[in-house]
Amino acid sequence: MKYKLFDKYIIQGLSLAILICFFAAGRVTAQEMPPRPIEVDFAQNLAFGALYQGTSGGTVTVTTSGLRSATGTIILIGQGYLYNPAIFYVIGNPGTIVHILNGADAILDGDHGGTLTVQLGNTLPGTPLILQVNPPLATQIYLGGTLIVGNPLANPAGSYSGWFSLMFIQE
Repeated sequence: MKYKLFDKYIIQGLSLAILICFFAAGRVTAQEMPPRPIEVDFAQNLAFGALYQGTSGGTVTVTTSGLRSATGTIILIGQGYLYNPAIFYVIGNPGTIVHILNGADAILDGDHGGTLTVQLGNTLPGTPLILQVNPPLATQIYLGGTLIVGNPLANPAGSYSGWFSLMFIQE
């Protein structure tokens, strides 16, 4: 009888040791989330508002914070026309590093002839940026730019529109 009790005691002791190891292994952290391709959504156009170009033109700049300024003979006009930076939403895993590269200068075509050039500015936040929020929340990206306006013969009054390109590179 003593022998069987001794065996039973040893088996119970081994079970207790296995349980302790199992609970200790439960404290190990899991693998991090797998990489997820970023998603970029367009939210708002880059707009320069209304202006009077004067005799020789100049530039109009819209900053990432939405401030507008002019150089040369340009006079900025309100008249209810909006001016604002472009806005994009970037969605991805927290910790994802994203680089934003501006494309070539944009050419805007006028509805009465002529073309204007837009030089894309910096983004806010700057690049590279590290995504901080969990999906479906997004990181908001603001993009400003500078509009180059010539004289009235080269750039007749009217509405000008076009497109630009940005490249979002996930690291």
